Amino acid sequence: MQKTLPHPLKPEKDLKPHAIVAELDKYIIGQHAAKRSVAIALRNRWRRQHVADDLRDEIAPKNIILIGPTGVGKTEIARRLSRLSDSPFYKVEASKFTEVGYVGRDVESMVRDLTELAINAERATAQVAVREKAAQIAEERVLDLLLPKPRTAHMGGPDTDDDDAESAPVERDTSATREKLRAMLRAGKLDNRYVDLDVAGRAMPMVEIFSNVGMEEMGINFKDMLSPLMPKNTRRRKIKVPEAISLLTTEETQNLVDMEAVIQEAVFKVEQSGIIFLDEIDKIAGGGGKSHGPDVSREGVQRDLLPIVEGTTVNTKYGPVRTDHILFIASGAFHMIKPSDLIPELQGRFPIRVTLDALGKEEFVRILSEPRNALLLQYMALLRTEGVNLVFSDDAVARIAEIAQDVNSRTENIGARRLHTLMEKLLEDILFDAPDVAESTLTIDAAYVDEKLGAITHNEDLSRYIL
Repeated sequence: MQKTLPHPLKPEKDLKPHAIVAELDKYIIGQHAAKRSVAIALRNRWRRQHVADDLRDEIAPKNIILIGPTGVGKTEIARRLSRLSDSPFYKVEASKFTEVGYVGRDVESMVRDLTELAINAERATAQVAVREKAAQIAEERVLDLLLPKPRTAHMGGPDTDDDDAESAPVERDTSATREKLRAMLRAGKLDNRYVDLDVAGRAMPMVEIFSNVGMEEMGINFKDMLSPLMPKNTRRRKIKVPEAISLLTTEETQNLVDMEAVIQEAVFKVEQSGIIFLDEIDKIAGGGGKSHGPDVSREGVQRDLLPIVEGTTVNTKYGPVRTDHILFIASGAFHMIKPSDLIPELQGRFPIRVTLDALGKEEFVRILSEPRNALLLQYMALLRTEGVNLVFSDDAVARIAEIAQDVNSRTENIGARRLHTLMEKLLEDILFDAPDVAESTLTIDAAYVDEKLGAITHNEDLSRYIL
């Protein structure tokens, strides 16, 4: 019987391709072809979840290769895409992997890492949902510490009506006192009071006999097995009431979360909507010649990737995870090689290929000023904390963009990352002297840009080492 989806990833109106591209446009300049491709891939996920059960599992995601130089927005497109759909997202460099049998990370580790991230995110969401109830329980526990329950008279003796009659006024008085303490606690009048609380100490490191991969492959988590046998590392501390409430709220939050449900939901999200971004995939492609040294496992890594990308089961400490419907987005500069240098089987697993455009002056001008997280806005916000109002004239922005294009053309082309280097060098003196600057407004114009960057940009050797 097919497992039905408990809920769609997002409402339809949020996942329309035009809306996805519009959201990406807020943070990424240009690259319209790449945005269209990822928007279609994300929309197809929504479509698949509304297909009949008997056909749903047959529809596989169409994996994408983004081809383009560094700094043109490949990683940012994938990251923003995952945030739009609230999908589990993991970025990893393909060059970190080695073929099975070599020392290093195997390709299955990226699925385990994605699952771990999804569980952490799901746990955090579940903790927010029970936070209010946990705070109420923590408040009661603090009140118990401030006002211990009175011992009843004639402990161990027979219950009599006289005993009940005598204890009733005491209970009423205690209840009234407790409510008075509760009002004082909520008003902050007890913030300077101390209570004795058993606090968990820092856990001692445990020696792992096997690697993480080995333990997960055997389905054994030695830490979980041995933790019940180890003594609890707790100690009694005298702490103030607000800190006690905070510690107890955190403890109760963890107790209230149903981890079995969290794990089940997280694994389901990974299998149905996970996104793995494989950066630098060109680094595991052979150059056509004989490989030596560390290059010897490149083709082996590609072969190991095949079943993961096509669809297999990866064993994790949270149980098996299927990769059939995880979307893989690969990217690479492909300067010295071509996508066709990948082994044919792996090429077939990435049917969609999109070439991203190199960035020029016009794009740099827009990147500096248009996105919501524009570089100029970031520096203006930073200096505003010092009481300095930074203003960039239009000719200054154009000049910065022109210098970025020029340096990229004469040295290594690192795309929009060149702007970060230029801006730090341009504003170095202002950032250093900002706490002592008397002027409240500083204007950056083209003349100031040429004064700070002109000598460096005209000297190619300086440009290589400074910019």
